[in-house]
Amino acid sequence: MIIIMRPHVTDDEIHGVEAKLKSLGLEANISRGVERTIIGAIGDERKIHKESLQALPGVEDVMRVVKPYKIVAREWHDADTIVDIKGIPLGGKTIQVIGGPCSVETQPQMDLAAQNVAHAGCRLMRGGAFKPRTSPYSFQGKGVEGLKIFRQAADKQNLPIVTELMDVRHLDTFLEYGVEVIQIGTRNMQNFDLLKEVGKTHTPVILKRGLCATISEWLMSAEYIAAGGNHNIILCERGVRSFEKAYRNMLDVTAVPMLKKETHLPVIVDPSHAGGKAWLVPALSKAAIAAGADGLLIEMHPTPCEAWCDADQALAPDELKELMGELQSITQAVGREL
Repeated sequence: MIIIMRPHVTDDEIHGVEAKLKSLGLEANISRGVERTIIGAIGDERKIHKESLQALPGVEDVMRVVKPYKIVAREWHDADTIVDIKGIPLGGKTIQVIGGPCSVETQPQMDLAAQNVAHAGCRLMRGGAFKPRTSPYSFQGKGVEGLKIFRQAADKQNLPIVTELMDVRHLDTFLEYGVEVIQIGTRNMQNFDLLKEVGKTHTPVILKRGLCATISEWLMSAEYIAAGGNHNIILCERGVRSFEKAYRNMLDVTAVPMLKKETHLPVIVDPSHAGGKAWLVPALSKAAIAAGADGLLIEMHPTPCEAWCDADQALAPDELKELMGELQSITQAVGREL
């Protein structure tokens, strides 16, 4: 950590910072320049709040040298992490596409969706039993009944399931139904109590980016899960909120290579929630794979026009199958396989 002092700083102010650092268990290295004095803090700076130093007399700015996240940082774990989901690797050379409807509606709907997901070549299935909706009057999901429907439909096709956990009180139910991948949605990215609890399990977790979250904030949320002992974390870029109204969210493709540099965790992309329109999904999917994503989370409904939520962004079964074919050439071009 580097502490930059204001011009014309006094010796008493410098000694005050030095004393504060020593009280926090850090050593101080003082460098006096012609115009500025800089104090280097030597020790584990992760436990120190910048604000406690910025408030000291004579301090102009405080800059961290070491990243605040440690377990998920690539500097501490150089090799890429591959998350094993019932024998299916997420990360590494193989790209996984997770397909399925936005929400669990009926048993026939989920049975047909599972058939189409498997027929398209996807190895995992998504679906929401519990649904976070902006309006309290919108369909909120079928809850535990939806989990049962989802489990039965996916098991017939031998597909591991991905579904969103919204409340820590439902975690035991998720484990009881054998949910293979727990999804933490964008609205819960900084629900730290929820992150701590899923961190106590060994179930793989897809952590979606918050609507306005920075890369650092996102990785700090992942650190909460990892600090609990669960290192089976998959980061999911799903678009951030911007001023543009032509599409639902702005897909931050730049986040993919940036995350690949910052963390060893696998990164997937949700093009459905980013664009909000089915016709945008193929182009965004291809861009994500070209940028280095390890997988895609794509909405597919047997009959999109009849979907109970997010009908505009769901692909039809034939569209998903066609997209899987188109992605083959992209994956080969970047030296990977689908």
